[in-house]
Amino acid sequence: MTDPVPDHPASLKERALEELRVFWMIALYLWVFLGAFMTYRVLILAETGVWYVHAGVAFIEALIVAKVVLLGNMLSFTRRYENSALYVSVAYKSALFGLLVVVFAIVEHVVEGLVKGKGLMGGLQDMFSVGGYELAARVLMLVVAFVPFFAFWELGRVLGMKKLANIFFSNPSTTGRPSDPAT
Repeated sequence: MTDPVPDHPASLKERALEELRVFWMIALYLWVFLGAFMTYRVLILAETGVWYVHAGVAFIEALIVAKVVLLGNMLSFTRRYENSALYVSVAYKSALFGLLVVVFAIVEHVVEGLVKGKGLMGGLQDMFSVGGYELAARVLMLVVAFVPFFAFWELGRVLGMKKLANIFFSNPSTTGRPSDPAT
């Protein structure tokens, strides 16, 4: 797996803990983004007098999408443009992972329909019952959420995640960065 942490821990336990840490970082980012979008939706609908009851779904969605990102990252075709300019890799991964999430959601709804005895089409009908505009908006927001996510992911892959973390979370005088933006 090409993850944004170049120093792979040695033992299986360390690798599992690192994978779990990356999973929770992805889930936290997506939860904040999806939660903000969900809150926006609740507030807009409240203006029109409509109560939106699915506001707590953002956390569960973030967990599912984070797992899709980790699983998708194991597939070699997701690394197709990693030797290109970063914007190409970021755009490719943002669109591709948006598509992977859609495919995963379709499979999930088909399986759910089969398990609940609704059949193949029953599961898909449940998914599409929210409407085409709603589904398009969800996909668009997820792809947009992936752009800054994969920008940082790719920067971490190129620079090293520890160096990127130092740049963001350390005092400029301790990282060797100039503290004055003009220098």
